[in-house]
Amino acid sequence: MASTCVTTSSLKPFNPIPNSPFQSPSHFGFTNSLAFATQRFTCVSTTHQHLSRTSRKCSKNIIPPRAFFSNCKSESPSESKKTANVQELHVYEINELDRDGPAVLPLSKTPQNLLAKLVPLTKKLAIGDLVSFTNKLYTGDLKKRIGITAGLGVFIRHVPKKRGDRYEAIHSFYFGVYGHISVQGAYLTYEDTYLAVKSGSGIFEGVYGQVKLHQVLYPIKLFYTFYLKGIPDLPPELLGKPATPWPWVTATRAARATELSAVIPGFTN
Repeated sequence: MASTCVTTSSLKPFNPIPNSPFQSPSHFGFTNSLAFATQRFTCVSTTHQHLSRTSRKCSKNIIPPRAFFSNCKSESPSESKKTANVQELHVYEINELDRDGPAVLPLSKTPQNLLAKLVPLTKKLAIGDLVSFTNKLYTGDLKKRIGITAGLGVFIRHVPKKRGDRYEAIHSFYFGVYGHISVQGAYLTYEDTYLAVKSGSGIFEGVYGQVKLHQVLYPIKLFYTFYLKGIPDLPPELLGKPATPWPWVTATRAARATELSAVIPGFTN
């Protein structure tokens, strides 16, 4: 590669003050006036055209940044197994009156309703009162014991026209070795409602979506339909055909007795 450089010098000594005693560069310790010269360099490359042609040729093989990063993106094995489809999961929550619940923590002194006339298991509640609960959880076909629910509801208001109440609920569903799902949202005793699926663990890690709560017989039997996203395909043993919700529906005898063939692995008790 060859190039030619042409140097042009302007030999003008630095002397900003006329007739100054410092007119000579030697006063500054320099004997060569070139030290004060202003130099201009002009470089002419004989390979300019060659480099231009080379850069045009190479530009054809350059991968755009966006394409490069999109092609290089890799997924972990767990991510690749996740599905974008909505998966339905049906479960029954049943209070079999053997878990000492629900329990009421009264925080307000102003009663707003008296549910004892409607449901003997409930107590007088007022806004701000807390209701903790834990019930048994079964698969939608009621053939297997899954685990339990555990959570807390904040009493919001009584709705006389609906003969029911509104709570703000935060609770979890435990599925043995498969993990758990946490939900939050409105809990209505008089009509269906949807709660947000907030998080999960185990096979439910990264889950999101919503769950429909259907009061079969408040507060004894509840039927949930989950609409889940962001997780791998659910195990077949959790996906049995759901039994039709009605007040007299109940789990099989084997499931209630937690026989080995009627429970999921490591079911939560």
